[in-house]
Amino acid sequence: MCPASVPPDAKRGWIIPIGGGEKKVRSSKILGRFAGLCGGETARIAVIPTASELEDAGHRYLSVFRDLGVGRAEILPLETREDCEDWTWLAKLEDASGIFFTGGNQLRLSTTIGGTSVARLIRRKNAGGVPIAGTSAGAAFVCEHMIAFGKSGATPRSGMATLAPGLGLTNRVIVDQHFRQRDRIGRLLSALAYNPFATGFGIDEDTAAFIGPDDVVEVLGSGGLTVIDPSKLQFSSMDTARMGQAISLIGLNLHILLEGDRYDLHNKVAKAAAQADR
Repeated sequence: MCPASVPPDAKRGWIIPIGGGEKKVRSSKILGRFAGLCGGETARIAVIPTASELEDAGHRYLSVFRDLGVGRAEILPLETREDCEDWTWLAKLEDASGIFFTGGNQLRLSTTIGGTSVARLIRRKNAGGVPIAGTSAGAAFVCEHMIAFGKSGATPRSGMATLAPGLGLTNRVIVDQHFRQRDRIGRLLSALAYNPFATGFGIDEDTAAFIGPDDVVEVLGSGGLTVIDPSKLQFSSMDTARMGQAISLIGLNLHILLEGDRYDLHNKVAKAAAQADR
């Protein structure tokens, strides 16, 4: 599945995976920046809490977005695949100037929304310029290749990460969330070993990767973005490793980016904040 085609007269909307644990307060840089990209006082943000099984999922975000001065924020309770074909919710999505996925279980997102009219509409909206953000499970879901689940640990091992199809807004990255807090570098490396085409983004809590229409990524938040570039991978033992066996990966490039740092997905170049405007 490739990202939806961008209309000739449009630019793709921002794609914003958030590592989870972001500050849900009016002073949140991450949520404030997202709200601004959606239109600020005129924004119409659709909050999709499908990943969570909690009844009040998403309500804290409504409160924060309203405190930020957003024109309208509304929860879309998409609990079943039938809901994802309901014209009531499709009409609200069509009117939205920004879409936000909450955290929870990313498999609930992919199995409930994947392949439905809601998924197709969100892909078209993003291709037409609408920003899409997702936190925690929502961050994993925005990519074409989604880490469904896996094990913690620093050393990559065969079977450490299980992949599933995500929403497919971008096929350039694979995202793992709560990254350093849950010691997930091994499973991100394992996921990249299955598909060295993509770049790995390990996003810490209270940190976001703002992927612009030009595929230049800006880091915002209190943690770090670990970028793993496998484009010059020289050797991988993934094809011969037994289940649970450690994997050899030679030729990877790794960056740790902090707030203000940038990464260009086209030319695979990272720049510190002090270099970003040079």
